[in-house]
Amino acid sequence: MTAAAARSTDSRRRTPVQTVATVVSIVFLLVGIAGFIPGLTTQYGDMGFAGMNSMAMLLGVFQVSVLHNIVHLLFGVVGLISARSARGAKLFLIIGGIVYAVLWIYGLAIDMGSSANFVPLNTADNWLHFVLAVGMILLGLLVPGDRRRTADARRA
Repeated sequence: MTAAAARSTDSRRRTPVQTVATVVSIVFLLVGIAGFIPGLTTQYGDMGFAGMNSMAMLLGVFQVSVLHNIVHLLFGVVGLISARSARGAKLFLIIGGIVYAVLWIYGLAIDMGSSANFVPLNTADNWLHFVLAVGMILLGLLVPGDRRRTADARRA
């Protein structure tokens, strides 16, 4: 079997939720990488490993640190591994969404100027975490995890 045929067969075996989880994971990887690129990350020279004293801003909006970027990269890797099965993809999206909901609540509850802001987070991060939480949970719950339901929906 040629490599192109293998890819074609593999893509037919993937479920919609696996494809969605893969795309979400790739976005996390890209965000993690972007956080280490001067220009995409403003005040790059002021990036700390962790904590509120890291003044680096991804796209000039989202406060980031080395730890924050590494977490995005790890989240992307976990997502890609999880997306190898439909069940794993659904769990990644739903549990990942729950993690972001907890992070959103944490960001709202802490004093941004305190040592509790170890990630670091700012208001833009908090609202992005809310959108990620809702979006990932909904995707995990609503996107089909099997090929039959998808094929049936296309025929209808």
